[in-house]
Amino acid sequence: MRKQLAIVAVLCVMPASGVWAQGTVGTYRVSAGAGSFAFAGGAPAQGGTTTIPTVLAPVNLVFEHRVSGGRGFVMDAARHAGAVAGTPIFEAYPFASGGRTQYADAMMRTALGVQGEWHTLLGKPEVRPVTVRVPVGYGYVLTSKASGRSIAVADAEFVQREFFKQVPRQEGKLILAFTLNTAFYALGDATVCCSWGVHGVDRATGSSFVMSTYLDGAPAVVEDQDVQPLTQQLAQFFKDPLNDPLVYVRNAQSPGNAFPAWVRPGFANSCGGPAAGSTYFQLEPTNRNPKNNFPASAAFPAQMSGRVYHLQNVALPAWYLGSAEGWGPQLSFPDGQALKEKAVPCPARGRRPGGGQTAAPKPSVEAAAQSGQENGHFLIGYWSGYGGPGSTFPLREVSPQWDVVLVAFSTPDKNAPEGTMQFRTPGGQDTAQFKADIAWLKSRGKKVLISLGGGGQHFTLADAKRVPNFVESVERIVREYGFDGIDIDFESPSLSIAPGDTDFRKPTTPSIVNLIAALKELRGRLGEKFLITLVPEGTQIPSGYPSYGGQFGSYLPILHALRDVVYFSDTQSYKTPPLAGLDGEIYQPGTVDYHVAMTELVLHGFAVGGDAKLMFPPMPENRVAVGFLNGDTNPEIVKQTMDYLITGKAPAGAKYRLRKKGGYPGMLGAMFWTIDADRRANYNYSNTVGPLLHGYPVSK
Repeated sequence: MRKQLAIVAVLCVMPASGVWAQGTVGTYRVSAGAGSFAFAGGAPAQGGTTTIPTVLAPVNLVFEHRVSGGRGFVMDAARHAGAVAGTPIFEAYPFASGGRTQYADAMMRTALGVQGEWHTLLGKPEVRPVTVRVPVGYGYVLTSKASGRSIAVADAEFVQREFFKQVPRQEGKLILAFTLNTAFYALGDATVCCSWGVHGVDRATGSSFVMSTYLDGAPAVVEDQDVQPLTQQLAQFFKDPLNDPLVYVRNAQSPGNAFPAWVRPGFANSCGGPAAGSTYFQLEPTNRNPKNNFPASAAFPAQMSGRVYHLQNVALPAWYLGSAEGWGPQLSFPDGQALKEKAVPCPARGRRPGGGQTAAPKPSVEAAAQSGQENGHFLIGYWSGYGGPGSTFPLREVSPQWDVVLVAFSTPDKNAPEGTMQFRTPGGQDTAQFKADIAWLKSRGKKVLISLGGGGQHFTLADAKRVPNFVESVERIVREYGFDGIDIDFESPSLSIAPGDTDFRKPTTPSIVNLIAALKELRGRLGEKFLITLVPEGTQIPSGYPSYGGQFGSYLPILHALRDVVYFSDTQSYKTPPLAGLDGEIYQPGTVDYHVAMTELVLHGFAVGGDAKLMFPPMPENRVAVGFLNGDTNPEIVKQTMDYLITGKAPAGAKYRLRKKGGYPGMLGAMFWTIDADRRANYNYSNTVGPLLHGYPVSK
C-alpha cells in the first residue's frame, strides 16, 4: 500500500503575474507520512508557471596570503557568468523525465510525478559581481606544479558573511552566488572539508541563496566539472529552501526540512542528513568522495550549443522518504539509475549500520606478542575511557605491541579558575587499579602519557596570569597517576595565530607564547624524564606550507620552540583537508601519497607560507610519527606508508616521490586513534603494523 502524499499549504501568496514579490523565495508544503516538507516554487495544484527572479553573483575571491612575488591570489568568477547563464540552470533542456525545461524545474516535476502544465522557473538573471577579500587564516590556494592549475579552499561561513555585507536583502529573489574553482570548509575549521557550497536562507539578510562554485581549468585532482557543484546546491535548495546553513552544519535543528537520517551509499559507517545533504559537507547521496576530499560523483552530461555541461545527479524525495502517492517513480534525477535502492536509515546512536552495539565483545584472536630488542620504531595509540562500564577495557589488557599509550583525555575544568585542567578515572575503572595498571605497563617498558584537550574541547592560555593554573593542575595529575608525561591535543580553534604574527620562529600570539612557556616550566619542574608529545591536526602543521596564519600552521611555533625536548610529534593525517606536497602536487587525504607527502614536510623541512625566507627546519627523524584513524584507513595502506617512509621503497602506484632517497630509517613510527577500536577489530592494526615496525633494523 502506497503512503499518502498531500500538498497542504502555500506559504507565500503568488500574485497574478506568477512572480514572487515579497519575502524569501516562495514555498509550498507537502505532507508525506508523519512529516511535512517545504519545496521552492508554486504549488502544483495551482498549475501555471511561477518565475523566481534571480540574481547571478559571480564572486571575485582575493586571497591575501603571500604567493610568488608577494601578491595575493585572485580567483575571479566574473568571466563565467555568461557560461552559467547558458546552461540548463537557466535554459530549457530536453530531460528524459520532467520534460524540456530548466534543471530544477525538471527535477521537481519528476519528484512529484507532474505531467501537466506546472513549472517553477528561474527568471533571466540579473548579473551582480561581488569581490570578497579572504585574509590569511580563512583559506588558501593550491596550485599544481605540473599543470599550473589552481584550486582554492575557503571558509564557507566567512565567504557567506562577507558576501552578504555587500548584497542587501533581495525581496522574493534567489541569489545564485558562485566562486571559481573553490571548495569550502565548515565551522571555521578546515579539518571539516570539503563541500561545494551552502544554500538556504541567509540569517543576516533573510535572503534566499545558493553559494557554490564553477569549475574551469581546475587541477586534475578535482573530478567534478563546470556547473556540477552549482546544480548540486541548487537542487538541495529546491528540496530544502528554508535551510539555515549556520544551524545545519552544526547538526542542530534547522527550520528547513528534516529528512530521516540516511546512510551514505558506499560508506556503511557514514550517516547523512538529517537534511537533503550530509551534515557539514552538504553532499548528495550520489557523492562518493571519502572524508576530507574534494566532492566527486558521476555527472549527467547535457549537450547544449555544441558544449557538454555536467549536471549533478541528485536524490529525489522518494529516495529519502520511501513510496508515497504522488511521488514520481524515480529515486534520482536526471539519471534515474544513479540511485537504484532507497535510503538505508541511519541506526540509533551507539549502534552501527546493520545493527550491533558500538562496544564489541572481547577479541576472537590473540594479541601478537612483541619480541626482539627495542629498535627505535614505536607503535603509539590512544586508550579511550569513554562510555562507562563495559565500553572499554583495563589498561593492563592493552596489546603488548603498543609501545606508547596515550590516555584520553584530561580536559579543561570549567568549574575552576581558567587554565585549570582536570582528569578523573574513566567510568567503570577503579582508581587504585587504574594507577596500578599504569605502573604495570611502565614496568614492561611502555610509556604512558595523559593527553590534554581532545576534539571539541576549547582551551586557551591567552592570559599569562592563567599559566600557573595550567602548570600546577597538570603537574598534580601527572604526579598523582604516575604518567610519564603529557600529550598536547589542543585542536582548532584553541590555537589560532593572531593577525600580524607572521614568523613561527618569533611568535607573538599570546595563547601560543604562553603555552610554550607553560610547557617549558613543566619540563623544568618534572625533570628531563618528563615527556612532551604533540598531536597537531593537518591544518596545524602541513597547512602551514601553503599559508601561515589563523589555524594554518598554528603548531609550528610550538614544535619549533620545543624541538630539542619534545619526545615526538605525530600529525593527525586524517583530520586534514587536501594539501600540496614538496613536489608541488596536490594530494587528497586517505592515500599513501598523502600520508607520505605530509609527513615528509616535517622530516625534510619546508618554506612556511610558501616564503623561502621562512624555512621550517627538518625535525629529527626519531621525533616524527604519522597519525592514523582506525576507521579511516586499512592495514595495507598503513603498512605501505610506513614501509615507504622508513625504507624509501615506493609501493606500486605511488605518485609522490620522497625528496630523500632511501627514506627516513630513523623515523619513530605510527600513531592510531584508538587502541580500543583496534582491540574491537581483533587487533587488525597492532597485529600487523606492530610487527612491521618492530621488525625494522635498529635505527641509528
